[in-house]
Amino acid sequence: MVQRVSDKVLSRARITGEDAIALFQSDDLFTLGRLASHMAEKRHGKDAYFVVNRHINPTNICVNRCRFCAFSRSKGEKGAFALTVDEILSKLEDAAKGEHPIREVHIVGGLHPDWPFDYYIEMIAAIRKTFPSLHIKAFTAVEIDYFSRISGLSVREVLKRLKDKGLGAMPGGGAEIFAEEVRERLCPEKISGERWIEIHKTAHLCGIPTNATMLYGHIENYEDRVDHLLRLRQLQDITGGFQAFIPLAYHPKNTEMGGAYSSGIDDLKTTALSRMVLDNIPHIKAYWIMLGEKIAQLALLFGADDLDGTIIEEKITHSAGAMSSEGLTRDELKNLITKAGKRPVERDAFYHVVG
Repeated sequence: MVQRVSDKVLSRARITGEDAIALFQSDDLFTLGRLASHMAEKRHGKDAYFVVNRHINPTNICVNRCRFCAFSRSKGEKGAFALTVDEILSKLEDAAKGEHPIREVHIVGGLHPDWPFDYYIEMIAAIRKTFPSLHIKAFTAVEIDYFSRISGLSVREVLKRLKDKGLGAMPGGGAEIFAEEVRERLCPEKISGERWIEIHKTAHLCGIPTNATMLYGHIENYEDRVDHLLRLRQLQDITGGFQAFIPLAYHPKNTEMGGAYSSGIDDLKTTALSRMVLDNIPHIKAYWIMLGEKIAQLALLFGADDLDGTIIEEKITHSAGAMSSEGLTRDELKNLITKAGKRPVERDAFYHVVG
């Protein structure tokens, strides 16, 4: 089976769901790596991308309680926080200085029970006014759905208003696993997989590029992963709006669900399969925050072509026991890429080469 799929990949034929499941079940990790690397190099050569960016989490107060999440808090609970717009601007002020100022801000937070949609409009407008050259990538589909509900506006109108104020792109969070039964056990209060897809489709049609993610290594199986990837591939065939796919390794600490960390083998296999199935999404990220720096570096030889960025202050995964740094410098990212035999390419939020 692996040889048959290998022939498909090398001839640039699209692999099927059945093919992908067989590859997940295979122990021939090095063949999977070679095939995925072949696909990545056909598209990107030896280039591997990174961005000088900063994460901002406006609040961890959230009306939802996902079983895999260690980040969220209730209002008044110990450790709960909510940033003002001025506090957010202050965090960006520090990062915007120096020889290599940030090019992208990545904003994701909880669903605060008291904040109106106008707060988010004010936040985006203030960032755009204060830092006009900074690309703003903000708000998951879960947040966009929440904004629609609290404002009474359609998803399209929510996105249009945010875009008019400076929103340039959306991250891919909240996808988790689309399979209904798994999602019901994993995050019953969260929007459905279908709703996530609908919101990203709307964003693409509004001219807002997005990323996509998949949370793996919890209670899902290979079939669920492949189903998830195929649904993303189908939407990309229609809209072409996904810039990158990021497989996210589950972290178990301080979560209701518990469990174990994913293995390095599973991380590399999932990266490779993501590249092979998602033949129409340009970039596959090795998100070093979740994978750890060394597995992320290895993932560049298993189909990934992007290490994400400097991050600076990551809170969500570290709440669940991430063992990676909270941020890396530009030089550290370049070193990881170079030592993997790749050519470091600094990019902006839209994969334009900079620097």
